Amino acid sequence: MDKPPVKMMDPTLAEMGNHLSDAMKILESGKLESEQGKERRKLSWKDFPGPLQGDGQDVVSILQLVQNLMHGDDEKQGHRRMQYVGEQGHMALLGHSLAAYISVLERERLRKLTTRILSDTTLWLCRLFRYENGSAYYHEDDREGLVKVCRLAINTHYEDYATEGFTLLSSKHPVIYQSAACRPGLGQHLCSQLGLPLSSLCIVPCNTMFGSLHRMDVALLDKLIRDDRESGKLPLLLIANAGTPGAGHTDKFSRLKELCVQYNMWLHVEGVNLATLVLGQVSSTVTAATKCDSMTLTPGPWLGLPAVPAVTLYRHEDPALSLAAGLTSSQPVEKLRALPLWLSLQYLGHDGILQRIKHASQLSQQLLENLKTLASIKTSTPSPPSVFSQDNSTPSSGGSVEGYLEGERDILDALNRWLGEQLAQQVPLSGVDVVELEDEGTCVRFSPLMTAAALGTQENDVAALVEKLGEMIPVLSCTLRFRQDFKDEVLQQASLLYIEDQSWPGLGGVRYEARTTDLDEDKRHHSVEKINSDLLKKLMELDTDLYFSDGPEFCEEKNCIFIGMATEDLDVAELVETIVSIGRDIEESGKLFENMTEVVRRGIQEAEQQLQKANEEKLMEEGVLRQIPLVGSVLNWFSPLQASVKGKTFNLAEGCLDSTEPVYSIKAQMNKEASLDSPKSVTKRFPGQKLFRRQGAGSDSVSDTSSVSQLEESFRETAPVQASDAEEAEVPQEHHVHIVVETASSDQRVPEGQETESVDALR
Repeated sequence: MDKPPVKMMDPTLAEMGNHLSDAMKILESGKLESEQGKERRKLSWKDFPGPLQGDGQDVVSILQLVQNLMHGDDEKQGHRRMQYVGEQGHMALLGHSLAAYISVLERERLRKLTTRILSDTTLWLCRLFRYENGSAYYHEDDREGLVKVCRLAINTHYEDYATEGFTLLSSKHPVIYQSAACRPGLGQHLCSQLGLPLSSLCIVPCNTMFGSLHRMDVALLDKLIRDDRESGKLPLLLIANAGTPGAGHTDKFSRLKELCVQYNMWLHVEGVNLATLVLGQVSSTVTAATKCDSMTLTPGPWLGLPAVPAVTLYRHEDPALSLAAGLTSSQPVEKLRALPLWLSLQYLGHDGILQRIKHASQLSQQLLENLKTLASIKTSTPSPPSVFSQDNSTPSSGGSVEGYLEGERDILDALNRWLGEQLAQQVPLSGVDVVELEDEGTCVRFSPLMTAAALGTQENDVAALVEKLGEMIPVLSCTLRFRQDFKDEVLQQASLLYIEDQSWPGLGGVRYEARTTDLDEDKRHHSVEKINSDLLKKLMELDTDLYFSDGPEFCEEKNCIFIGMATEDLDVAELVETIVSIGRDIEESGKLFENMTEVVRRGIQEAEQQLQKANEEKLMEEGVLRQIPLVGSVLNWFSPLQASVKGKTFNLAEGCLDSTEPVYSIKAQMNKEASLDSPKSVTKRFPGQKLFRRQGAGSDSVSDTSSVSQLEESFRETAPVQASDAEEAEVPQEHHVHIVVETASSDQRVPEGQETESVDALR
């Protein structure tokens, strides 16, 4: 039997597929230009736009330009988190290229093709998501479908709206109801697109006494609708959530549907939990959403498909009204929006779609089960978008934070925000982010239905997320407990000012205040700024695990030093003492340098006077004959004059001239005493031990330490040795700079003009 003839593929389609494959390889290769290419484009496209080339460029050069624009800053940014584009993603991208090619077909062929694409895609989606007898509207903006169905509801309730327009609305104002847990700005966007006043939008509070805090209060909604009807308004549409944007809670659709039927309202549903309708086992709460009048689906993030449209499924019997509302179009090109989704759904198949949604649900359940084993973690939802935060009312290791800083929710929000940012940075494939909830405050959200398919999240990524959580929870708990201790220690220091900033995720902030009071306000402000700037640099150079910063970006307080997270073995008292010690030394060093110019000037003048006086004394002691060149030499040979060298030392700290004789005698005496006296007992740190750690407080802690002795080791090469007032350091308390001035001995004659040269040398 002869084989059936093989149909040849359209050469244009084959070439298009090959070009797309080659383009994706170039863009995803990650290979950037050569060094010469980087130098050439420094003055071309990167910094400012250039002229359009007259002879044009080839495809490879243009794609290289696109790649550079996409990844040009990767060397500076380091890590980047990009969506994983698999084969199904390539099919979606191919759909956009095919749409441009198909649009040039002859009109009749284009109509048949677009009708087939639209009908197939609509049928598949309605069966997948259990939405019987539905129609579909495909749109780029996921809010556009809601705008269209709301316009459909207006056309349905106001029969002459197409001819009379807004004059009909003025007699009977339409009212749109939405939950307080809806995504921000949705209702405002809806009113703006429809030309309705904001008074047409009614925000329905969530349950305040019974049930979930994120579900719409059905009883209160019923009362609001009755009040609006009595005041002559028209209840038009209700927006419900199948998974609120923040916490992922689902409204009671069955009860809401009853209200909508009772008051002849349109019920629209949106939310991430609608994705679970494709699973074999679905909760009855989510299944009730299939009875609504319309629902918006976002298959792109659910299935990891880039650049595919959102879909709004709806039911309505009048095609004319649907056309008037913009839900259908007579233009074949408009129907091509469904082409990328049509290709991708065929590539994945029913099993592939089911597997991706099921995998995301399993990841969420895996995280929820692991969170139950962790202390100090509170979950806000049992649904696929898992939302959790550190619970401040749960006892932590080493103590309890119950009742700590009661009412200061900003502190806990800052810590949870830090937790979310750290988890997102250290486990990027988990896709976690930070959300703000009205009642819980700042929380960390894990929504695998929205991120897992795009990022390729697997079970080991969730395990890594749980592991990092286990490492960070003790740090958060210790930081909470040590914040008050840190504040108390700072308040005991007269030279430190405690900075109250509840948005800072860490121990807190301080500012070193200069003790000088004789400066004017501007000079004092400059002095404080310089001291704290140098102090921050010194603290950042210390061998410690603590994080030091100049504070949040929008901090109201300036010239401050903020300390980050703390561990169990932190010695808060040592930390504060070190800050005071370093700050005091910087302040004293600043005073020394400020007075240096004046001190040196006075010292040089005094040295000139001392030299002149020494020369006069020498003349009186040796006599006039010894100053005559030839006679003095003969006289010194017959009768040598025994005279010692009289040197002078200039003390910069005290600003005075002293004799050099005590210096040499004291030095000899100190060397002798050093060999006889026993060394002072100083507690030393073991190799590898960090600063500010208490003995026995944690596994990494080795021994008790002294802040002053540790500073001596830390700054031996980069800064003067620090000395604390309360604790004596093993170094001199002052540093002297010596300028030695010596007079000539008796067996040497000083020629005329030598004295002046000595003074000039000092200058």
